[in-house]
Amino acid sequence: MADVSVIILTYNEEKHITRCLQSLFSFTDKIFIVDSFSTDRTVEIARSMGAVVVQNAWVNYATQFNFGIEHTPFKTAWLMRMDADEYVMPELGDEINRRLSDLPAEVGGIHVKRRVFFLNRWMRHGSFYPIWLMRIWRRGDGFCEQVWHDEHIKLTKGNPFHFEHDIVDHNLNNLTWWTQKHNHYTILEMINLLNYRHHFDQAETVEARFFGTQDQRMRFLKEKYASLPFFTRPILYFIYRYFIRLGFLDGRAGLAWCFLQGLWYRFLVDAKLMEVHLRVGDDKEALIDYFRTEYGKDLRPSRPEQVSQS
Repeated sequence: MADVSVIILTYNEEKHITRCLQSLFSFTDKIFIVDSFSTDRTVEIARSMGAVVVQNAWVNYATQFNFGIEHTPFKTAWLMRMDADEYVMPELGDEINRRLSDLPAEVGGIHVKRRVFFLNRWMRHGSFYPIWLMRIWRRGDGFCEQVWHDEHIKLTKGNPFHFEHDIVDHNLNNLTWWTQKHNHYTILEMINLLNYRHHFDQAETVEARFFGTQDQRMRFLKEKYASLPFFTRPILYFIYRYFIRLGFLDGRAGLAWCFLQGLWYRFLVDAKLMEVHLRVGDDKEALIDYFRTEYGKDLRPSRPEQVSQS
């Protein structure tokens, strides 16, 4: 077994948690779950499978995950991040077992590929595969950057390394659930886009570099995207994804994916941003007050809540 423990955040994940945990057992039995007071059988299932579960009030993803890093009971050399609706391919589990202990000391973290399924089809095209994500890092050498959406693990020292095999993101909820979730994500994405201009906090984040790792390059491109005109940018992004990067090769599911995730979602972000500017303009303090009163989001840095073992 590899000297690695896995941190997972959950809330009402009984559809996914068994599949996720079973995929981890090939390389570790050290699994730490931070649950946001699920009302389904998530906690019961996870504990019955041997995971250590604590419950903690949700603030945002980064705060919750960094809470997990700080409170994990396992003293392994490596930590790994997983989402409950993901699972590890057997080939990646084998690669972790074979290679993790032999990595040179200068390696601080490991990028793995993520493949996304949508409407039960793998989204191979449209610039969505491979997506390289920092998912494994040495204890003490990384943390989850404090942003509102699209969070990455940031290394504090050491160099990144790439493994060959994949994790799979395959959510089993229906499309109504997906659209409701992404409607909520538009609020977080608004905050991220506004933060590039207004710098609501001074949190340390992944460096934006075009000639860096994929997460650094994506952060660079996202900052450039934020400077483009409203409504033009989601249309251009859809054209890029569906036509230039061949998203149409993924069939009808690919069309739905590129339209909903590449156009509809980002178009809705722009519409909500336009509404914000019409109501309060572009003043930083007015924006902070607006998001607190309208959406219950405090744009200033937040502090983690206390843990509950119940």
